[in-house]
Amino acid sequence: MADLITLTDYKELEGISNTQNDARTEVIIDSVSSLVKTYCGNSIIDHYSTPKVETLTLQHGTNFLQLTESPVLSISENGVKERDNMAKPYVTLDDADFELDKSTDTLYRISSGVYKNWPTGINSVQITYTAGYVSTPADLKLAVADLVTYYLKGEHKERRTVKGATIQNQKSDLTFPDHIKRVLDLYKNY
Repeated sequence: MADLITLTDYKELEGISNTQNDARTEVIIDSVSSLVKTYCGNSIIDHYSTPKVETLTLQHGTNFLQLTESPVLSISENGVKERDNMAKPYVTLDDADFELDKSTDTLYRISSGVYKNWPTGINSVQITYTAGYVSTPADLKLAVADLVTYYLKGEHKERRTVKGATIQNQKSDLTFPDHIKRVLDLYKNY
């Protein structure tokens, strides 16, 4: 998985020219990138050119599926398959058998122009598609850089000492700082 920002991006955004903390910063960038992707439920840049194969287990009848990556760019050729029994092989659907709503990253199952339910069962539907961004969007890049600084400076700790003074973190739930959370929520899949 690719990091959301590079060390060069971070140093440029923060106006840092020395190499004193580069090794530690690289580790934090890697961890923060994973943290952001997990929080957002979206890999952001990993499946822009490398297709994601998503296999879904459906317990109840439904005619739509919410894909996990966003924004969805395209469904791969022969990219939608279904089966109504685990013992059977997947059957590839024609383009006329499904419809992608790119505004919601939802895949609808249709037949002859009307909705039809996807088959239920373990791994009953398999979708191969591309999604995301060619590179990390600028607002998210800034939020990730701020989050790296947040961890580099130890601001995530409930209590810390700076030049002899003790600082108590006022946030009781110790979540992301509000200005960072606002940006992350724009990329979060619910």
